[in-house]
Amino acid sequence: MLKMEFQHKDLAAGRWAQMSLAEQMLNIGSEVSRANRWKAKGNEEQCHRAADRALELVSLTIDAHKNRAGLGELCRLYEVMADFYYGDNIYQTEANSLQRYFDVFYSDKKK
Repeated sequence: MLKMEFQHKDLAAGRWAQMSLAEQMLNIGSEVSRANRWKAKGNEEQCHRAADRALELVSLTIDAHKNRAGLGELCRLYEVMADFYYGDNIYQTEANSLQRYFDVFYSDKKK
């Protein structure tokens, strides 16, 4: 079995599961925003660092919600993000559409 070295060690230790789904998605969205900014600047190394952190957080979210409705959407999100940042972008994802997905959680938080 692959042993993952977490970048977010305190979150992986259990704090992440105590957050609401909206808080988790906001944190993922922050990393996606960073990755998109670096991607637009052509800095692949920094883009991949932020994308790694975002994917790690999605993975922690999947683990935290594995017995709940919406698990399929979280798994698809991971797949789409990995394809966008590392694959051939077979889903034809655009940075702004990916960011808009997370912006919904930000607007919900403000209410």
